[in-house]
Parts: sequence; C-alpha cells; structure tokens
Amino acid sequence: MLKNKKTVYFCQECGYESAKWMGQCPACKAWNTFVEETVSSKKASSGSIKTTQKKTEPVVLKDISLSSDERQSCGIGELDRVLGGGIVPGSLVLVGGDPGIGKSTLLLQVCRNLSSQGISVLYISGEESLRQIKLRADRLGTFNDKLKLLCETNLENIREIIERTKPDVAVVDSIQTMFHEDISSAPGSVSQVRESTNVLMQIAKGMGVSIFIVGHVTKEGNVAGPRVLEHMVDTVLYFEGDRHASYRILRAVKNRFGSTNEIGVFEMQNSGLEEVKNPSEFLLNGRPENASGSVVACSMEGTRPILVEIQALVCQSNFGIPRRTAVGTDFNRVNLLMAVLEKKAGVHLAASDAYVNIAGGMKMTEPAIDLGICLAIISSAKEIVIPDSVMAFGEIGLSGEVRAVSMAGQRVQEAKKLGFETVILPEVNRTATESIKGIKLVYVAGIRDAISFIRGL
Repeated sequence: MLKNKKTVYFCQECGYESAKWMGQCPACKAWNTFVEETVSSKKASSGSIKTTQKKTEPVVLKDISLSSDERQSCGIGELDRVLGGGIVPGSLVLVGGDPGIGKSTLLLQVCRNLSSQGISVLYISGEESLRQIKLRADRLGTFNDKLKLLCETNLENIREIIERTKPDVAVVDSIQTMFHEDISSAPGSVSQVRESTNVLMQIAKGMGVSIFIVGHVTKEGNVAGPRVLEHMVDTVLYFEGDRHASYRILRAVKNRFGSTNEIGVFEMQNSGLEEVKNPSEFLLNGRPENASGSVVACSMEGTRPILVEIQALVCQSNFGIPRRTAVGTDFNRVNLLMAVLEKKAGVHLAASDAYVNIAGGMKMTEPAIDLGICLAIISSAKEIVIPDSVMAFGEIGLSGEVRAVSMAGQRVQEAKKLGFETVILPEVNRTATESIKGIKLVYVAGIRDAISFIRGL
C-alpha cells in the first residue's frame, strides 16, 4: 500500500511542487511556505477525470454572436456592478473574505433572488448542516422550490448530483472542505484545493453551470491555498470590512468578463445584507458641524465617485520625535504631503503630532485625495473651520502644485447631487468642468492658492 504513495512538498503561496523541502520557493521567492503532503502515485482512472464537454471544432471569430441577455442578473445591483453586469453562464467565481464577514449570507441572498426568477439553484455546503442553513434562510426571507440544498464534501458525489439535477447555478461553501478520492491528502491541503477547483471548472465549462466558490483567507488577507486557485477561476471577489462595523465592501481583483475597478457597498442588518446605493451619503452621515480639521474629498472607485470625510488632528508634540499616524490612507503619503506643506507652504509641522483618519473605516489610496488631506491638516493646525458645503480634490506634487485628476466632471456632479455649494479642484481640470452650472468651482494651481481660499472663508 505504501508503494502507491509518495511524499512531496508544496508551496502554499504558488503551488510549486518539489521532491524535497526548501527554505525559499524558487517560483514565487516566498520563504518558509513549503508543506509536506502525502499523495497517491498511481494514475487516476479515466472514469474519475471524465468531462461532460463535447468534441469541439475551431470557430471563426466574426461568426460568434453575442446576445444581449448573455448575463443573468442576480437581483443585487451592487453585486451585478462588481461582476460586470451580471452572472455569465458557465463562469467560475471565487468569493473570499474573513470569517463572519457575510460571504454565505450574500450568496444565500443571491440564491433566493435567482430562484424567485425561476432559475434552478443548488447550494452545496460542506461546513454547515441543513438545519443551520435553514435558520439563516428564515432570517433572510422566503424561498421557493427552485432552491435545493445539499450537504456533501465528496466531489465525485457532487459531480454526479449536478449531472443528474442540471442546475443553472451552483454554490460551493467552501472549497477548503471539498475532497477528491484520488488525492490522499487531507481536505484543505494544496493538492485537494487545486484538484477540487479543477473538477468544478470542468463542470462549469462543460455543462454551462455558473458556480460560486467560497474560499477562506489567510491572516494576510489572501485566499488560502495556492495562487493557482485564483488563476483557474474566471472572477475573484473579496468581501472586505470590519466584522464589527455595519458596512461591507465587495471588490473584484480579477474579472475576465468586466472591470476590476468597481466596488459594491453593503450594510449588514438583521435581515441580511442591504445594498448601499449611495455610499457617499452613507459615509458622510454624522459629520461634525463647525469643527476644524474636517474636509470632504472625492475618490473614484471604478466609475463611481465616493465622497469621504478626511479628519486631521495636529497638536504640539511632547516628545523629541513627533508622532504621525494615518488610518484609512497611506502613511508614507501623509508624511510626504506634510513635508510639502512644510517646505512649499511655510507651515511649521516639524514639532507637531499629526493624526489623519478617513471617517467611516474606508481605505483610500488614490492621489486625488491629497488636496483634502492637506487642507484638513492646515485646518487643524491653524484652527480654520472649513464650511460643510465645501468639497476638494486634486493630486499634490512635490513642488506644491495641484495636478490634474481623472473624471473630474463626475466628481463635481456627485458633489452637486449631494448638495455641496463649492468645489476646490485643479486649474488644469477647468476645461472638463467649467460647463457644469449650479455649483461654485474654485480652481487652484498650487497648494498656496487653496490655503489662501480657505483662509478667506
């Protein structure tokens, strides 16, 4: 029996296989990522790797027609946006996120919406019992007979059931609990995860079944298992957010059928996840009135402008080395902007502690919020109250200039829609925004111009 098994070492980051242990992976250059696994050395039987694909022939590209109803809406606008317009038949989608973030809840809501449209759905769970799923379903709403539940971890049984029932959409929760009988290692290992994903990919492409896979994440925030898992699937979605906060963000890091710049915003409630169709209004709730150190800036997530409140607190340092803290944005970027203010704007910050925070827990790294960060720091340091009706955006260069940003018109329109009266923006974006009426536009060429304007408010 031992003759049919051998020991190999796999890199947990990229799936590289080696006959011996190595400190550094030669493929991805990661350290201490090799794990030992026992695998079967006998060849898998042809019956265990059969596919349902038919023999295909080459097709001329121009002869391929695309119908307008190629995608299927899942009934959740925010998820449709991230997917690129809906679910593509035969696609394989990986959904990752921290434990308890709401992955299973979101997919169960998708199953409810799809089944209400007459689409047959199969929900496969390897972690929860049928009773546990029923308890969550009762909290989310009413389900019809088009949704079927299955508690199974054997992939051969799952393949047989899918081939017999022929669902339109299947959900696998989660891939780390699935196992293939031809692989002798434990469920959740590199070999099992890779083989399980391969089998599900064959089912999706061969039968045209849209499959959603739930994946666990590591402490670094990446999907557990080899990186080849993300290469095999069509779309990779990450569910982000603090499990103790009310909002959640769904972000695409890979999408073969759409953009990876879009995000979906949800709010966790007792009845499940609710869409936040206007994230700007949601994130600006509870802003302080007549408080220094608070400025509203605009960042773009794909084609969606999101207004966020940037808060800064500057105070005299009691230590020899001032303390600098940034929450929600790049710490090094904040230090760079403070150096620009010190050198080009004549603001003395070398002996002051500085704390910068993006309210609401959002994480923004776009350079367009540079002007908002600088104005918030100036507002706190000089005790200048910037009115609630003012919004600012623009990238700051090392010479103190305010540089152009993309999609300036959409940012101004979002501010106008939310009732802002004044927008401070780069001078070089004048031609793209000067035709917008009903809102005051203040064009600045440098950081000194912006500081002079807020001093006069």
